[in-house]
Amino acid sequence: MRTARQILADARTVAVVGASRDPLEPAHWVPGMLQEQSWRIIPVNPHAVALFGEHVYARLADIPCHVDVVDVFRPAAEAAEIVREAAAIGAGAVWLQPGIVSTEARRLAQEAGLDYVEDTCIGTERALSQMVVGGDTPPSPVYRGVVPCIEPEPGPVVPAHSAPYGSGRRDRRACRHRRDRVRRVRASSAVAAGVAAEWAAG
Repeated sequence: MRTARQILADARTVAVVGASRDPLEPAHWVPGMLQEQSWRIIPVNPHAVALFGEHVYARLADIPCHVDVVDVFRPAAEAAEIVREAAAIGAGAVWLQPGIVSTEARRLAQEAGLDYVEDTCIGTERALSQMVVGGDTPPSPVYRGVVPCIEPEPGPVVPAHSAPYGSGRRDRRACRHRRDRVRRVRASSAVAAGVAAEWAAG
């Protein structure tokens, strides 16, 4: 029996039973998120014609291609029958979304040799592992506490004779200011060291 993460990593095609037309429903945006990460989504809903740019099938039995995972957004009372349909089409796994738990569906999946996940969001599992289709984890574009050092581009060289009048005096004042500041810092450090020595001696 594969783990939830292994099932998702091995999958290429996900049939979504109960796919919703409402963008605010998890049964819509969770499959949409998987599709954005390159899984093929096959919606199953008898009341829709097209979703996610794909043809919508009324039943699992109508899907003409192989299905790796049957993702279920239906009440727990329907789970057992969905497992039977998934086994009949040769699907590899059945995945029940959060809040959907069925002892009978679990038993039927085990008897049919299907991998089985329940009460777990397939979208959350993908997000936690940062997975894309094929089980790969792409490099993160986000800097995690490290800011790249960018060297400034060199500016034009200004000849000494072209410096504005008075710039020499300003440079000398800036040098004196920096020198005085260094002296103050050194003096403060010496005082702090003396205080620490007195505390240690006492």
